[in-house]
Amino acid sequence: MPARIEVVTVIDAAPSVVFDLTLDVDVHAASLPASGETATTSTGRRRLALGDEVTFHARHLGLRWHMTSRITAYERPYRFVDEQTRGPFRCLRHEHQFQDLDGVRTQMADRMTVTAPFRPLGTVVTWALIIPYLRRLLRHRAAHIAYIAQAREP
Repeated sequence: MPARIEVVTVIDAAPSVVFDLTLDVDVHAASLPASGETATTSTGRRRLALGDEVTFHARHLGLRWHMTSRITAYERPYRFVDEQTRGPFRCLRHEHQFQDLDGVRTQMADRMTVTAPFRPLGTVVTWALIIPYLRRLLRHRAAHIAYIAQAREP
């Protein structure tokens, strides 16, 4: 059974600024310094686009994780989707939506769907441990993006 996480953040910056920061793998890695996260892109570019793949290497929950995702939908500056192609989950889909609130603020919504491996034990571990952990990571990443975006806005 898939688990769903939603984190919504209002950021005092235009959607295009927030959208571009969210696709920057260096901003992503910097938002999680305790994990020692690094990212390698399929193109060598640091900002992802439609069809690009990125492989993340990090330490989470005391374990070394490797996950590759591909950008499967891209509608700048309103929405993009990344989906795991290789990694620890049976399925991981992360939809990012950006709504212009009033020309100067953006509502950023992270909607992640995760399906655990190793049923039924994997399902229990995912609901008890992984989902709360991913929710905290998404909130932390959103706060980091907000901080950078708001510092850039005039």
